Amino acid sequence: MTIRVTVPATSANLGPGFDCFGLALELCNEVVLNLDAPPGVTFEGEGAGDLPTDGSDMISRSFGHVARVAGVPAPTFALHGVNRIPLERGLGSSAAACVAGIMLADHVLALGFDPDDVLDLAIELEGHPDNAAAAIAGGFTLAFGDGVLRLDAAPDLRPVALIPDVTLPTDQARAALTQTVSLADAVFNASHAAAAVVALTSVPAMLAEVLGDRLHQDARLALVPPVKIVFDELRAAHIPVCVSGAGPTLLAFDLPGLDVPDPGEGWRVLRLPVRTSGAQIREEV
Repeated sequence: MTIRVTVPATSANLGPGFDCFGLALELCNEVVLNLDAPPGVTFEGEGAGDLPTDGSDMISRSFGHVARVAGVPAPTFALHGVNRIPLERGLGSSAAACVAGIMLADHVLALGFDPDDVLDLAIELEGHPDNAAAAIAGGFTLAFGDGVLRLDAAPDLRPVALIPDVTLPTDQARAALTQTVSLADAVFNASHAAAAVVALTSVPAMLAEVLGDRLHQDARLALVPPVKIVFDELRAAHIPVCVSGAGPTLLAFDLPGLDVPDPGEGWRVLRLPVRTSGAQIREEV
């Protein structure tokens, strides 16, 4: 039996929505699991030469974690990943792999998970829900406590991923954050996050005003000075921009009459529509 799972890239935080907001994008990884082939792991595409092929990759580890939690033995299989999401760039590659592994395990082991079960397991492995929630549900998601809301993004929302030729491991980006914030900064983020929900779902023209943040972006941009230069230039040009996830990718937005410029050498520019559907799985002949 062959099973294919497709999982979208995601951009988390979106400025003031630290560890809460997620947006699914039309850039998908695919994983094919073959129960009848000799065991092994292979990858093609982004990071293919860097990812482990000894079963310690995130997809395989997530599959094994689900089997252990369920108390059932994991079968042997061949796993092939087609990676389109850049690694360590703040576009949810780790969450995509995690969700893929959980969904494959659920299907193969006939566990009957619902989306909340998949998310709970992803949080156990990832530590935070923002990317995984959007990868599972698609669209624009808001994670709060034990719950997630999925909203339709504005139909004229036009995300643009600006991907630099540098990586930033998530643990390094998270270690740069302070553990305490002032009341003023907390209020700033709460108010901007509330306004950002309106902008992302119905009034994109507001985005340049509401993507401000005082919890994580400055600390992460300080780790990648060339990215900060581009970020500051876009802000000065009144183009909506935020750090995508832990960075170093920037997520900007085209507006009518104001397109996001190409930063030039050392950058990739991907115009990625919002993906309305989340991860999908199917059996193949």
